[in-house]
Amino acid sequence: MSEWGESPAGFHDPVLVREVMEFLTPSGGGTYLDGTVGGGGHSAALLEACPGCTVLAADRDPDALVAAKAALALLGARVRFIQARFDEALRSADLSEPLAGVLLDLGVSSHQLDSDRRGFAFRTGVELDMRMDGTEAGDPSAAHILNSEPEETLARIFREYGEEPRSRRLARAVVERRVATPFRTSDDLVAVLYRTLGRVPRAKDKARIFQALRIEVNQELTCLERGLTEFRDAMAPDASIVVISYHSLEDRVVKNAFRDWSRSCVCPPGMPVCTCRGEPLGSVLTRRAVRPGEVEVRRNPRSRSARLRAWRKG
Repeated sequence: MSEWGESPAGFHDPVLVREVMEFLTPSGGGTYLDGTVGGGGHSAALLEACPGCTVLAADRDPDALVAAKAALALLGARVRFIQARFDEALRSADLSEPLAGVLLDLGVSSHQLDSDRRGFAFRTGVELDMRMDGTEAGDPSAAHILNSEPEETLARIFREYGEEPRSRRLARAVVERRVATPFRTSDDLVAVLYRTLGRVPRAKDKARIFQALRIEVNQELTCLERGLTEFRDAMAPDASIVVISYHSLEDRVVKNAFRDWSRSCVCPPGMPVCTCRGEPLGSVLTRRAVRPGEVEVRRNPRSRSARLRAWRKG
């Protein structure tokens, strides 16, 4: 357990808390955005470190907001809660001043993974849902996508988001199966994966495909690309943005954005004269991704894949 305590209601302990605080350097005052508040662990640490600061705590998962409100109840008006995807949070915030900093802790919470009702896991009998907004959300579920999208779209999802080398074969098997029996539970998808591989799928095989569907259901990479730009523009000079990601696709988006923002010229190669901004927008604070140490991984095994990157606005 961290010194800030275990997150409530099954949400995972906040990851890399000390490193997050080092890069955000909260002091004095100002408003920080915690765009994925989860159980509230990072926000609690930030407000403890900076008594004059306030936090805009956003999450698309209604269960997460319930947990965060309970965890941060004693902080009163210093926390403002918004149920929204992080890339839409600022539209509801009506901020009167630039943000002092931004934190995104991406991925799926322990609560979501452990709840069969949410449909993120490939345990036997779990409904194929995967909507982070909750099962009552109007967006298409994983089952809907499997049962309705054309073969070409499914192959793209498995290839781009799951890095599956047999993506086309798997997509074809999905389309063939759904003609007779629609997809409903994790068992249905695992059975098609078994047929495609010609062997019992390993845990990492299933994890790749389920990850691909989850990313598509929640439009995770699109939201990340859009949100990063919005946050950069909304931050005050010298403010930092810290992002913790849990798979290479997210990390690549963050790494490329921070790199491009830190370059003085982003004109296409071969341009005879620079026609872009001509100066960097800020600087990268992490030469390489920061990873949890052995002690943290032993305490919280799900932190093992975490990768933290940080950038400061000029």
